[in-house]
Amino acid sequence: MTRTLALSASLMLATLSAHAQNAGLPLWEVGVFAGVASTPAYPGSSDRSSRGLVLPLLTYRGEIFRADNSGIGARVLRTDDLELDVGFSGSLPASSEAISARSGMPDLGTLVEFGPRVKWTLARPTASSRLRLELPLRAVLEVNGGVRGQGIAFEPTLTYDIRDAGAGWSLSTSGGLVYGDNKLNGYFYGVDRQFATAARPAFDAQAGLIAARLGLATSKSLTPDVRVFGFVRWESYADAASRKSPLHLEANGTSAGFGLSWTLGRSEARVRD
Repeated sequence: MTRTLALSASLMLATLSAHAQNAGLPLWEVGVFAGVASTPAYPGSSDRSSRGLVLPLLTYRGEIFRADNSGIGARVLRTDDLELDVGFSGSLPASSEAISARSGMPDLGTLVEFGPRVKWTLARPTASSRLRLELPLRAVLEVNGGVRGQGIAFEPTLTYDIRDAGAGWSLSTSGGLVYGDNKLNGYFYGVDRQFATAARPAFDAQAGLIAARLGLATSKSLTPDVRVFGFVRWESYADAASRKSPLHLEANGTSAGFGLSWTLGRSEARVRD
């Protein structure tokens, strides 16, 4: 799911190593990530979340256990064209007082997603490009004064990657859909009667589409240790299952961000990613 800067950060991080060639990558790398981004506060919101972020950056390319641009998890199966992993991802909280449509409602807490993902390489048009399909299915947990289940998310995404190793740049274009069950849609768009007002009537959300999106991300190495990157993304909510919710105010939304990563250290041991 995508609702705060955490998604933007993950998109920018995805440009750092997702397109690396499989020729002797370090087993681990540590460094610093810094970036700025602006996104809708949640899909369909008329308010935005704009922040700067500085985070430690850790990559670990173990045969099974991994921590990289895709999150933290375990790779269960891998062939030349097919991969199955089980992992975590997450997003930052958002205060309802900072979102006009949700004023007086409970805050949106930190979300942690856990579950399986299939990554299938459909084609390699050239030696430096590939077309892949990702099918993640994840349970969504909210951490906000405790841990509560908030439903299931399914996010099929088709991505085309290009990498010029000699010039040190990469480009990724993607298109995808985000679906949620009735509980997850209710978490974002439901209005209980106790929070209903004249301008915000009660609403029971149903399962279905949350957003359709198109994205573009690029990055370039300035030095062996420093890489700059940026992304833009457009989302359509016009056909969302909860578009009649009083919290669903926009038919589309855009996100953008840029930043850099600085690798401070890496292992001498090399692996094939």
